[in-house]
Amino acid sequence: MMVRVFLLVFGVLALTAQALFAQCRQALVLGLDVSGSVDAREYRLQIDGLVQALGSGPVRGALMTFPDQPVSLLVYEWSGPEDQVVVLPWTDITSEPVLDTALAQLQSTTRRDASPGTALGVAMQVGADFLAQRPDCATHTLDISGDGKSNIGRSPDFARSALARRGITINGLVIGADAPALGDLRQAEINELSSYYRSNVILGKDAFVETAIGFDDFAAAMQRKLERELRVLVFSDLK
Repeated sequence: MMVRVFLLVFGVLALTAQALFAQCRQALVLGLDVSGSVDAREYRLQIDGLVQALGSGPVRGALMTFPDQPVSLLVYEWSGPEDQVVVLPWTDITSEPVLDTALAQLQSTTRRDASPGTALGVAMQVGADFLAQRPDCATHTLDISGDGKSNIGRSPDFARSALARRGITINGLVIGADAPALGDLRQAEINELSSYYRSNVILGKDAFVETAIGFDDFAAAMQRKLERELRVLVFSDLK
């Protein structure tokens, strides 16, 4: 019993030390679906929704916690196997002005011509490769947003298996169809896509899937997801 208690305490202290002395506490990569199923209006709702979520009070507050060990943020768009573009390069969120500059950069992003395919597995691999660029961060989280299943390129379940030993977390944000008239059918489609993400995409002990009931709900869903992803350890009694 004493040996197990010692190992548990040692493990907690090791994780605490890792977080305390890391140059950044979390590397967070956000992948946005811009495939052919996403029209111009939905694209704008997605970008503006991300800006709104990142700038919201709870998320802003979480990002500003421990500014000496900041969250490092990267945002990229994905569609076909050869079509991934960074719209916000790695940015250490060390202050309010840095965050506001990042939000302005995202806000100014405009729709580009993108390939129509949904290469979800490739998007996962690319996002994981971005995370590998920040070994100085204590934790590594990839968030993939999408409104459909993969239909081209490496399958998501194959990509997930290949990434299983990297020590990263992959979360999903599923976007349902913007068709309220479909009623129960729309909810059934969202549930099906959420199950698909749970079975094939998310990775890690605390990984989860958030849902947006259409692109109009994207901002609220993204805020909920970010609040959950940005939970930080609070070290009480540390001087």
